[in-house]
Amino acid sequence: MLIYKILRRAEWDAFRAAGRTAGAPVDLADGFIHLSTAEQVTGTAERHFAGESDLVLVAVAVDRLGEALRWEPSRGGALFPHLYRELVAADVVWDKSLPLGATGHIFPEGMV
Repeated sequence: MLIYKILRRAEWDAFRAAGRTAGAPVDLADGFIHLSTAEQVTGTAERHFAGESDLVLVAVAVDRLGEALRWEPSRGGALFPHLYRELVAADVVWDKSLPLGATGHIFPEGMV
């Protein structure tokens, strides 16, 4: 199973350069890295990245995260994946640009 992290281009570039990230400012403030399932990621983009371009969608393999991954209630009681350790390059399956179109972000074909 894949779960997803949306990063701003500068955050993605820093992650790639270091090979690891503790996440975006909201992740640092909350003490864990916020992730989303395929069903949740469009809502995450709409709620937290509305109008932002130059984003990167990062797919992460659940089976690479171990016990540091916890499923916790968030929006409307839905369980969201939260990572209680740094995200490392080896966790990433793929990354793709997440452009902003006329009606919102354009996700990779077949994903949502």
